[in-house]
Amino acid sequence: MNYYLHQFAFQYYPYIAVAVLLIGSWARYDKAMYTWRTGSSQMLSDKGMRIGSNCFHIGILAILGGHLVGLLTPHAVYEHFITSSQKQMLAMVVGGVFGALCFIGISILLVRRLTNARVRATGSFGDTLVLVLLFAQLCLGLYSIRVSSGHLDGGVMVQLAEWAQHIVTFRAGAADYIEGVSWVYKMHIFLGLTLFLIAPFTRLVHVWSIPVSYLWRPYQVVRRRQAALRYGPRE
Repeated sequence: MNYYLHQFAFQYYPYIAVAVLLIGSWARYDKAMYTWRTGSSQMLSDKGMRIGSNCFHIGILAILGGHLVGLLTPHAVYEHFITSSQKQMLAMVVGGVFGALCFIGISILLVRRLTNARVRATGSFGDTLVLVLLFAQLCLGLYSIRVSSGHLDGGVMVQLAEWAQHIVTFRAGAADYIEGVSWVYKMHIFLGLTLFLIAPFTRLVHVWSIPVSYLWRPYQVVRRRQAALRYGPRE
C-alpha cells in the first residue's frame, strides 16, 4: 500500500469516521428523532427472525466487548497475569465461538432479507447494504483467526493494540504499528471504521440504544392480550 494512503487510512480516517459517527448521530437524534429505530420487519414475516436476530445480537455484543477489552487494555496491565501468546489464543477461541454464532445469525437475516418478497419490498437499499457490510466484516474477522494461527507468539496482537491505543489517545505514529501486518487485519480495521462512518445514516444508529434487553424481552410485543370486557345489561 502506498505510504500516504496507508497514513490516511490508519492515522486520519479513524478520526474522520468517529467524528461523523458522533456529529451525525447527534444531528439525526436532534432533527429526525422518529427515524431512530431498527426498522424491524418481524411483523411482515417472523420466519427465522427469532433465532437469526438472537444469534446475531448475542454474537455481535460479545465480539464488540472482546475487541474493546483486547485492543484498549495496555500490555503492562495484563502481562503479570497472561502472556501475549495466551491472550491471542484466548481471543481466537472466544472470537471463534461468538463469531460462528454471529455468522449463523447474520446469514439467516441476510438470506431472509434477500429472498422474502415482503421484507425485500418494504426494506431499503441501506438496510441490505448494512447487512452485506456486516457479513463481509464478520467474514474478514473469522478469516483473521486462521491467519493468526500462523503466528502464535502474540506479536501482531500487540501491534494492533498499540495502534488502537495510539488512536484513542491522539498520539502520532499509530499507522506505523500496523504497516507490516497482513492485509486481512487492515481490511478488517478499514471496513470497521467505514461502518462507523455510515452508521448515522442507516439503521445502525440504534447501537446507541444499547440493545441488552433483546436477551430477555418478549419478542416484538405489538399488543398485550386483555381479558374480554363484560358489560352489564343495557337500561
